Amino acid sequence: MFGRAPKKSDNTKYYEILGVPKTASQDDLKKAYRKAAIKNHPDKGGDPEKFKELAQAYEVLSDPEKREIYDQYGEDALKEGMGGGGAHVDPFDIFSSFFGPSFGGGGGSSRGRRQRRGEDVVHPLKVSLEDLYNGTSKKLSLSRNVLCSKCKGKGSKSGASMRCPGCQGSGMKVTIRQLGPSMIQQMQSACNECKGTGESINEKDRCPGCKGEKVVQEKKVLEVHVEKGMQHSQKITFPGEADEAPDTVTGDIVFVLQQKDHSKFKRKGDDLFYEHTLSLTEALCGFQFVLTHLDNRQLLIKSNPGEVVKPDQFKAINDEGMPMYQRPFMKGKLYIHFTVEFPDSLAPDQCKALEAVLPPKPTSKLTDMEIDECEETTMHDVNNIEEEMRRKQAHAAQEAYEEDDEMPGGAQRVQCAQQ
Repeated sequence: MFGRAPKKSDNTKYYEILGVPKTASQDDLKKAYRKAAIKNHPDKGGDPEKFKELAQAYEVLSDPEKREIYDQYGEDALKEGMGGGGAHVDPFDIFSSFFGPSFGGGGGSSRGRRQRRGEDVVHPLKVSLEDLYNGTSKKLSLSRNVLCSKCKGKGSKSGASMRCPGCQGSGMKVTIRQLGPSMIQQMQSACNECKGTGESINEKDRCPGCKGEKVVQEKKVLEVHVEKGMQHSQKITFPGEADEAPDTVTGDIVFVLQQKDHSKFKRKGDDLFYEHTLSLTEALCGFQFVLTHLDNRQLLIKSNPGEVVKPDQFKAINDEGMPMYQRPFMKGKLYIHFTVEFPDSLAPDQCKALEAVLPPKPTSKLTDMEIDECEETTMHDVNNIEEEMRRKQAHAAQEAYEEDDEMPGGAQRVQCAQQ
């Protein structure tokens, strides 16, 4: 089957590495490997070389065909290709098959780097209130890094790399700067030779597809579904669609909804608020108007016969608010806030006409003599009471400051107070 039998070589080394006899069962091999691998794991301060030897030994002896070849002809027969034993074995892959990929915390080993998670990419997505009411889909074209298909993210044609000579494989460089006598500053930064990877690829061996960068740019169109009732700042996530990188779990692309202001409607949770101004005649005698909703339906809004609407009054319409998220057939309320616009002035005949139909004015309890003894006053308009109060306070503070400066001995009193 194999042609001329190869020369016999050492066939006890792997058993000695695992610390088991040649008659060991598969269960014995598993127990021995498990115990020794935990002890020698690099993330736990173990010997990296010993860790590799344990994995190589277990990989051969746990395979019945390879074990038989090893027992008959030794390690050299496997290296020459018998039983497929010459392939490279990743010790961390074997270890993770026992304990899972999260063991060890990734404290600097190659396996630890493999399990780190890439950054999420967050994009704001502007949407209108109509989009959130009706639901919509938006197609967005994005560029991202993906592993080079030619070299499978290795960066080289052969798949080989070596430790970066600039940073000795750490990915970081330490710079020391003299600030003055007996004063130095130590700064750490990513190695510019390997871009923080700790690896170096031979110029001639670089992958022609990615030029040794391990990743290439790809354009991708994502269709973002905005569901009815979604909220401002709500996130829509596309798992594993962020930038790819070697030895990294790809992060997510996250879209964060940013609702634009609406000229007529305001949203509060599942409710909508609408502002409408009535004339005084409409407020007293009745009104009717058409409200165009966010889905372009025309709602007829009218008062009941004989109803009077007061300034700053609210009225509610059930089931005309926002659709509830993931329950789009249920809706909140639509609140209409009424502002009543009064006329600037009335003619004497208009006043008489209104007095004839409106409730009578309250009669004065003062006698004519008492009224004659009163002083006449004149009122003026105040457009913004808050602004007027702020202006009065600022004026009073300025007067107090100036008065204090003009008083004799004012500076001495301040000095005494400070003492």
